Amino acid sequence: MKRKLINPPGTEKTYERWQFSQAIRVGDTVWVSGQVGMEKKGPAQGIEAQARIAFENLRGVLAAAGATLADVVELVTYHKSMSDMAGFSKVKAEFFPSNYPAWTAVGVTELAVPGILVEVRATAVVGSGSPG
Repeated sequence: MKRKLINPPGTEKTYERWQFSQAIRVGDTVWVSGQVGMEKKGPAQGIEAQARIAFENLRGVLAAAGATLADVVELVTYHKSMSDMAGFSKVKAEFFPSNYPAWTAVGVTELAVPGILVEVRATAVVGSGSPG
């Protein structure tokens, strides 16, 4: 099996500057790089806004790879403050209301971009999710 680089339109500068693909697909498995809550002017304000953008970005990268949020089998999230978990979990429930993937939440002291509060990475298996 060959690997396929997944870099949706609009992510070319990220690919060049930071030297990573948004995702890699091999067979039916998709590994998505960490998604963050960036707006054009910088990090969104607050954990809920950042989480929502990160999950929307995740959905877009998965779509470019031929997958959906329902196909996600594992989430790993990195948090600047574990005290933000209630707000983060509220937003996560909007994107994963049932059939929850495996999830690991990790507290960190820094993320790659100043002002980022959370980073969301995922592994998906195309076609494994429930319909809809």
